[in-house]
Amino acid sequence: MADFEGYLVIFLLGVISAVFVKVLLKSNPAKCLIPPTPFALPIIGHLHLLGPKPHQVFHKLSVRYGPVFRLFLGSVPCVIFTSSESAKELFKTSDSAFLNRPHNSCMDYISYGGNSIIFAPYGSYWKFLKKTVMSELLNARTLDSLLPVRRDELNRFITFLSRKAKDGKPVELQAELMNMTNNVISRMLIGKRCTTEGDDGGVIRRIVTDIGEVMGIFNLSDHIWFFKNLDVQGVKKRSKEIRARFDSLIEKIIKEHEEVRKEIKKKGEVLKDLLDILLDISENEGMEIKLTREHVKAFILDIMGAGTHSSAITTEWALAELINHPKIMKKAVEEIDQVVGKNRLLQEADIPNLPYLQAIVKESLRLHPAAPVIQRQSIVDCTVGGYKIPAKTTIFFNVWSLGRDPTYWESPLEFRPERFAEKQMDVKGQNFQLLPFGSGRRMCPGTSLALMVIHVTLGSMIQCFEWKAGWDGNQTSVDMEEGTGITIPRANPLVCIPAARIDPVFLCM
Repeated sequence: MADFEGYLVIFLLGVISAVFVKVLLKSNPAKCLIPPTPFALPIIGHLHLLGPKPHQVFHKLSVRYGPVFRLFLGSVPCVIFTSSESAKELFKTSDSAFLNRPHNSCMDYISYGGNSIIFAPYGSYWKFLKKTVMSELLNARTLDSLLPVRRDELNRFITFLSRKAKDGKPVELQAELMNMTNNVISRMLIGKRCTTEGDDGGVIRRIVTDIGEVMGIFNLSDHIWFFKNLDVQGVKKRSKEIRARFDSLIEKIIKEHEEVRKEIKKKGEVLKDLLDILLDISENEGMEIKLTREHVKAFILDIMGAGTHSSAITTEWALAELINHPKIMKKAVEEIDQVVGKNRLLQEADIPNLPYLQAIVKESLRLHPAAPVIQRQSIVDCTVGGYKIPAKTTIFFNVWSLGRDPTYWESPLEFRPERFAEKQMDVKGQNFQLLPFGSGRRMCPGTSLALMVIHVTLGSMIQCFEWKAGWDGNQTSVDMEEGTGITIPRANPLVCIPAARIDPVFLCM
């Protein structure tokens, strides 16, 4: 009985203390500088508030609690930001305080202990890898040398669509766009297509799909302390299986490249893929940091996982918007006909001369950013938006919400590419009202490549074909419901019947 009374006293003191602190914080918020927070439950914190589309949940909470608020996802403290002002502080003014990614045990394992450019902690290795990526792998010279690969895959895609148009058959565009972008990235990386060149290609595609699925799982072991050593959702088991498959495949491909490289040294230079460049760097004893075999594998996994989805998803959303806005579609086609004509296929070199097509892509990225939420982790204690952010706090910046903020965008839910004739801004991280690829030192390094693929694919699709929505081609519009995942795919894949405007097979010859 005495023990019960003691526990009761402790419980009552705890309740009184909590109420007192809450009242105190409300009465004098300026002194505490702690972001507002919804009511939290014991152990799980605010996990009960999250749904399958966290960016939408964060947006609704920001309407109630303001552009900066705090959540506890289990035992993990998090702060959510949604405004352009906070974006500038996070990714420019205080960028050095937010250069780490939150810990993710699943991806730490799959990416060889976080040795990839996406997940590696900020430090000398990450800086070396970022410098290598920008100066050797994704620079203009390398991308130009691999232009024939991208052009060939585009021609294959347009030829496939022309066969469907000739037969009057519907196309499920999500799957076909994913095939094309997978093939582009895979051929640029390792010289193999994902769909038709033997068993390796099929395995690559399945691995990329599986990585996307496992990354989209909210792993309780990373957020609730007493699940830390348990694999209650099977995420750890699945991660080990994915890495084992990838490691077996990529080891085989690397060995094949090493054999070919021996012959190259005897015969002279040939067109290199990105894996060849990585192997050159790993064999260079003069490099400031030794690039190990695991580093090479982690980087290849990065590009395959991150580079294939965003381009396909953005192109599909953009075409869906054009189908729902036929006047905008007509204007885009007229621009392409005027600049490119009808006697050749649109090329990457044409993109700078197609400002309306560029505006359509920007408007689609504003409403449908492929990565709706940017994640960071604070390295040191700092202050953002007037609020104190302790070290090791997980930061979520809601890019999706930013694109719908009426403070910056007139009629934000309308699809209006013309707004970018009035607002001269790019999407490369310097305009803090539009950040589809992130910003700061950890923004997406593949932005230029992604934009090349998106513009030329979308432009060629509307240059060569008219698009009739639905399996029977009789839909006058398509739904715009979002799906779930770490990216924002469409809930219902876009299905259309293409009808040829010009002879695309002739243009692809």
